[in-house]
Amino acid sequence: MSKQFTLNVNGVDRTVEADPDTPLLYVLRDDLGLNNPHFGCGLGQCGACTVHLDGKPTHSCRRPIAAVGDKKVVTLAGLGMPEHPLPLQTAYVQEQVPQCAYCINGWIMNAAAFLRDNKKPTDEQIRTALTHIKCRCGTHMAILRAVKRAAAMMG
Repeated sequence: MSKQFTLNVNGVDRTVEADPDTPLLYVLRDDLGLNNPHFGCGLGQCGACTVHLDGKPTHSCRRPIAAVGDKKVVTLAGLGMPEHPLPLQTAYVQEQVPQCAYCINGWIMNAAAFLRDNKKPTDEQIRTALTHIKCRCGTHMAILRAVKRAAAMMG
């Protein structure tokens, strides 16, 4: 049975009608028309669906809309746009990371939260923090360079 939910997405309150068990990912993409996050595995293993809930990276494919409550949802678009990119987004371009770009949402959302809490991370800390995100194109080394560059830019 559908129910009405009000979500704060990227700083804007949005009301949707959905079954309480509907994954947040589907609501964001299908009901609100957002291009990010992406559907990857549907099991919370690849990271393509990552959003921030009150600043914490969360797999939106595994989070039912009823479990969001009053938490603030931030998608990739809420972090930075082409006119005002985050240092992390700038570093991705400078390091020429994107190939298919399908996984970029998960990498940036997780790296942004990591860098917020770790201003001067070591290479090992970066690798450990992002080890659970998957990239089918194999651009892991470029991604790690971009995160390190972003940390230096923010530093």
